[in-house]
Amino acid sequence: MINPHDMALDAELWRWVPVGVSLHCTRLPPHGDKVDLSMVEGLSDPAELAAAARSIAQLRPDAYAYACTSGSFVGGVAAEERISRTIAVAGGAPAVTTSGALVKALSELGVQKISVATPYIAQVTARLVDFLAETGVQVVRSAGLGRDRGIETIPARETAELVRAVDDPDSEAIFLSCTNLPTIDVVDELRAELGKPVISANQVTLWAALRAAGASAELTGVPV
Repeated sequence: MINPHDMALDAELWRWVPVGVSLHCTRLPPHGDKVDLSMVEGLSDPAELAAAARSIAQLRPDAYAYACTSGSFVGGVAAEERISRTIAVAGGAPAVTTSGALVKALSELGVQKISVATPYIAQVTARLVDFLAETGVQVVRSAGLGRDRGIETIPARETAELVRAVDDPDSEAIFLSCTNLPTIDVVDELRAELGKPVISANQVTLWAALRAAGASAELTGVPV
């Protein structure tokens, strides 16, 4: 796992890892403490991503995952694909990103219209909507909490309220963006309540990474 410098939810990632799979994390260099366009654009620097992959390549991983939603969608589809290639070449194994994993997950679910709930400021949320539009996914409704720091401290109840607020009859699924947003304790409850897939950034990242590594991974709303 290649994580942004401010990632605080390694423990949440581990809770979705099946028995027999080992997870190893490294960090990108700091790009400030404010989650704005400047930070997330910095988190997609090719040289830093390649260096991060090489830093754990000696472990001979079966796959790499860039566990950052905003850093992988901010530059659009071409940039997301470039990030995956950069990491795969530097690390010598298949690589996925959180945003690329989301696209694969929505395709697997047969979903083309979604609602998006984010912790971000409006400008960052807008980039996610643009990224999904490039892939042919329509965002029916989106909303963010306007947070530019401390995302890992957002209470589960606040996240759940946001999900309920962005739900729409035309949305086939709801995506909770940001790998630094705590979600593991609310997604099952919300899925049952709303009657549609509610998937989070950490879920789809682990699901896609397991598939890339050749490990068992199912996607029935809970992608691992």
